[in-house]
Amino acid sequence: MGFRSWGCLIAGLGLAAIAGPALAGCHLAAARATEAGRGCATAWIDAHLALNDIQTVGTHNSYHLRAAPPVLALIKAAAPTRWQALDYTHDPLAQQLDAGARALELDLVYDPQGGRYAHPAGARLAHLPDDPAYVATMSQPGFKVLHIQDIDYRSNCLTFRACLAIIRTWSEAHPRHTPILITMNTNDEKSLAPGGVDELPFDTAAYDALDAEVAAAFPHRELITPDDVRGAYPTLREAVLTRGWPKLRKARGRILFALDEGPKHVAAYVAGHPSLRGRLLFVNTDEGAPEAAYITLNEASDAARITKDVRAGFLVRTRADADTVEARTNNVSRRATAFASGAQYVSTDYMSPDAALSDYAVALPGGGVARCNPVRAAGLCGGQAIEP
Repeated sequence: MGFRSWGCLIAGLGLAAIAGPALAGCHLAAARATEAGRGCATAWIDAHLALNDIQTVGTHNSYHLRAAPPVLALIKAAAPTRWQALDYTHDPLAQQLDAGARALELDLVYDPQGGRYAHPAGARLAHLPDDPAYVATMSQPGFKVLHIQDIDYRSNCLTFRACLAIIRTWSEAHPRHTPILITMNTNDEKSLAPGGVDELPFDTAAYDALDAEVAAAFPHRELITPDDVRGAYPTLREAVLTRGWPKLRKARGRILFALDEGPKHVAAYVAGHPSLRGRLLFVNTDEGAPEAAYITLNEASDAARITKDVRAGFLVRTRADADTVEARTNNVSRRATAFASGAQYVSTDYMSPDAALSDYAVALPGGGVARCNPVRAAGLCGGQAIEP
């Protein structure tokens, strides 16, 4: 076995601390064109890089389907200056994952009895007949996945259980994938449509039910949870800033969930679970909170804060575009800012262009599914994609 092969074997066993020059040789192999070189480089990356040392792309409102034309016409009439923000659509979740999405976003409504959202007011106002399959699915008890009840309600996976089953099936078939972040908005708003239904509140009981659905869909070995990251540290924040996130050799093939909400909802989720003990979801919070580990910072104006947080050790999701604005003008400045900020997960509505708008699309600079983070790990990958 040659010099570099020994380095590769040692890295694969997770013995980087005693490998010395052998692993340096393995790292240098990253730039070589042979299969052995690429395998060796992957072993080095897995041993040295942590979850927060990556950068990858995901989708915003990943479930979202454009409203049916008669409903979209009603939306245009009611919101002539704002309807364009809803005028986008996504491929099925498995196709997005096949295309390289490693972050997905699901908007949830609470429906413990089932049927609350089975007859959208928008469809009735647009004189659309009931879809029996839709009504049957939406009549099942459990969380539903939609954007705005009664108005913008179409989804490529209608129930949370169905979405999770799709993601788990895909993950099991791709056990070496970059860790997938699933962010969730938990909506409890009043209906905007005449004759519509208000969403049920997300209280601690609702969040207990949400954790239960996640636990039913994924065994713990397939998740990265706050308890895993915290370990023996007194708070999650201290663990993230001191020991850091799991190395890629442990994190590949796993899923992590984050509650992307404001203080009221975060407080309801954290209640009774200090520093998220026993909870399955990370939460979006400020950098000083004991639960701080994941942060959503979606605006281009957040770039300096994102870079500071990424350097400190936090995991950050941002957006490359919003409300179809960038796609309509083919403006790539926000996209460039998002990538340069170092945010680990960069979200978009356009992993592929919408030909009716422009050529605008979002992909990692240089290609691939995941790369060395430009703020935390620039140059460490030797040109090797973390996930080709």
